[in-house]
Amino acid sequence: MKRNFIKLFFTLCLSPLFLNANVQLIKKENANSNTTLLVIGGIHGDEPGAYFSASILATHYKINSNNLWVVPNLNQQSIQKNTRGIHGDMNRKFALIKNGDKDREIVEEIKKIITQKNVSLVLNLHDGNGFYRKTDKGNIFNPNAWGQTCVIDQCDLNQTQPFGNLNTIAFDVKNKINKRLIEDHHTFDVKNTNTKFDDEAMQHSLTFFAVTHNKPAFAIESSKNLPSLSQKVFYHLLAIEEFMKIMEIDFTREFDLDEKHITELLQMHGNLNINDNISIDLSNSKKSLSFIPIKSESNVFKFSNPLGSVAREDNSFVVYIGNKKVVTLNPQYFKMGQTCAEKFDVIVDGLKVTLNKASDIIVNDDFNIIEQNGYRVNVIGFTSEGLINESGVSIKLKDFDKRFSIDVNSNVYRIEFYKNDEFCHMSKVHFIQDRENE
Repeated sequence: MKRNFIKLFFTLCLSPLFLNANVQLIKKENANSNTTLLVIGGIHGDEPGAYFSASILATHYKINSNNLWVVPNLNQQSIQKNTRGIHGDMNRKFALIKNGDKDREIVEEIKKIITQKNVSLVLNLHDGNGFYRKTDKGNIFNPNAWGQTCVIDQCDLNQTQPFGNLNTIAFDVKNKINKRLIEDHHTFDVKNTNTKFDDEAMQHSLTFFAVTHNKPAFAIESSKNLPSLSQKVFYHLLAIEEFMKIMEIDFTREFDLDEKHITELLQMHGNLNINDNISIDLSNSKKSLSFIPIKSESNVFKFSNPLGSVAREDNSFVVYIGNKKVVTLNPQYFKMGQTCAEKFDVIVDGLKVTLNKASDIIVNDDFNIIEQNGYRVNVIGFTSEGLINESGVSIKLKDFDKRFSIDVNSNVYRIEFYKNDEFCHMSKVHFIQDRENE
């Protein structure tokens, strides 16, 4: 199976965004502030609690004072494949990395971000095995486990560093977390690896790189043995919030911090825009969509979700949110129209409205795309005997074959606009009635 990674863009309306060549850095900043928390998720592709937490942090938190920077998906290709590292362990490449290493550009870029002057503290998010305990209590609960820990490389940094008391901060955070445990055995603790003297492998890690450059750094490890992704995300966000409080980063969030609301957020996959003329809601889409009109090459994919990515597999485009395969797009290649109208007219439930290209059409009863000279309209799933152009026709939900719906509820259908056999754009019609009540 041929599988290629495709370059794409992430778009977020509410938060400033800076796209580096290889690292997605989302900045949520306030004027006249130099205190900045840098949160990094996804250094290991098989630790979804880490990168889904960072994604929710980037999209559903408002920062009212000081600054928050988020790198939600540092090792994007490994995230897609749900593996620790397709080119080896990225978290063991910060002391020395070979010129030919395929992770080199990403590692060097995140190093530059970490060492920027206004980065005050670094959090590296992980999911670790087991539940850390200071004494051996079996295969899962033991000193060799990493899960449910706040990890530090040493106790203190330079005394002039405002957040240099690593041990004190870590214990403060773990004590606050332990007041909100979902289950009693989810207890958090502090794990000091004493890296400089006792742990040669950790001397190559991201946090030790930060510490050696006088940047306070911690690893937050939720347990891989927790039963759900929502629980992993809960503990990550709980820890991050405690660090923000210590750093006097005032924040508000759009949800209650509990399992129920986190589960709902994890199901919100956001929107995919293709070539600025196709828009697909990924939260409720079918697992496979066919005959998607795109270019044979150089397609541009834009996601509202920072974990969105696309991989070419054989003749299809597979859309991912994090490590989750969301939808497979089977393409039909067209030349893109260069002189297409920016708006179109449609009669919706008896009222004429003018919409921008690729807009959604919300319908109670019926709709009718008003004819435009030189344009052909193809309403996917609507069967019309002898009609090449399906504009000028009143169409109801009952007229559609639900096999052609975009969504799992069979209420959303594609409307494609063509000019001189070149593709212009795709809109979607949403019927807000249930099919049973049509």
